[in-house]
Amino acid sequence: MKKQSTLRKKIAREAALLIYFGEEKEYKQAKMKAAKNLGSRFLPTNREIAEELDRIAWENEGEERNERLIKLRKKALELMMILEEFKPKLIGSIWRGTTHRNSDIDIAVYCQTPEKVLNVLKKNNLKIIRSEWQSVVKNGEKRKSFHIFLNFNSDIETEIVVKSPEEYEKTEKCEIYGDLITGLNIQQLKEVLDKNPLQRFLPNKS
Repeated sequence: MKKQSTLRKKIAREAALLIYFGEEKEYKQAKMKAAKNLGSRFLPTNREIAEELDRIAWENEGEERNERLIKLRKKALELMMILEEFKPKLIGSIWRGTTHRNSDIDIAVYCQTPEKVLNVLKKNNLKIIRSEWQSVVKNGEKRKSFHIFLNFNSDIETEIVVKSPEEYEKTEKCEIYGDLITGLNIQQLKEVLDKNPLQRFLPNKS
């Protein structure tokens, strides 16, 4: 068992390195590639990979990581204020507090018509890289959402997911940590930046 545990940890770290250095973006592909590279069929959990990714980020970035997190949270708030009418929520690693050098801003907004969101972004002179519909299947149910990609302040990659207003009160299970994705609304993000700008939002280990 100890040998298996050690091997899983090695695979998790290898997968995390693939993500950190930009060779893979998705956890599933990263863990499959890592297992193949190490000649094993043992696959770590997404959380195990995330924890290794966290360690790697600290090893490579040190205190700069904290500075970047605060900067990204402040920039996220700026963008959320622009999108205020669409009830924006900050999600992803910037919400979690687990950013690393490749992290981008992830925001969910709620609007029946994606064009309205696009128009607000354009009116504020934000450069849109691309926008597209994406479909995913969760629990046997097919869901569609509209994704907008832009560079905020010219250097911060940002993804805005436009969901239907009916989804605002719904919470999804996180595929990495296994808890619910609650995110932060504008007021909550302001409070975090005011009281504890480095606060993390991670579930306790079971």
